[in-house]
Amino acid sequence: MNLKINELRKNSEKAACYFMNCLAYTLGPVELKNMMEQEKAVVVDVRAHEDYITSHIPGAVSIPKAELADRLQELSKDKITVVYCYNQQCHLGASACLILADYEYPCMLMEGGFDVWVNNFRFATVSGEN
Repeated sequence: MNLKINELRKNSEKAACYFMNCLAYTLGPVELKNMMEQEKAVVVDVRAHEDYITSHIPGAVSIPKAELADRLQELSKDKITVVYCYNQQCHLGASACLILADYEYPCMLMEGGFDVWVNNFRFATVSGEN
């Protein structure tokens, strides 16, 4: 095993920082559902628009990641923008959050993406445009 990695794993200060950041900038479907019910979040689906039309999280808006930088005016800096993509392995959501953070929009990433919302939590979805 890499010595640097082994040493890093023993550094509880760095571990605390890492996990604090995880909790601050990521959330799961249950936390997202609660934020939506309290109207504390704007939910953005960064998948291809065709996939959004097929099915998406209720209340989510479709802004494909490739269009995000050009459509920032549709979002507000007064609420947290929660982004989701396809699944845990998809990096569209993290890339979108980086764009939002670069433009000083408060943002979070829903871990697991749409796949977790549908298959693990079996929360409702809607089809078509909102």
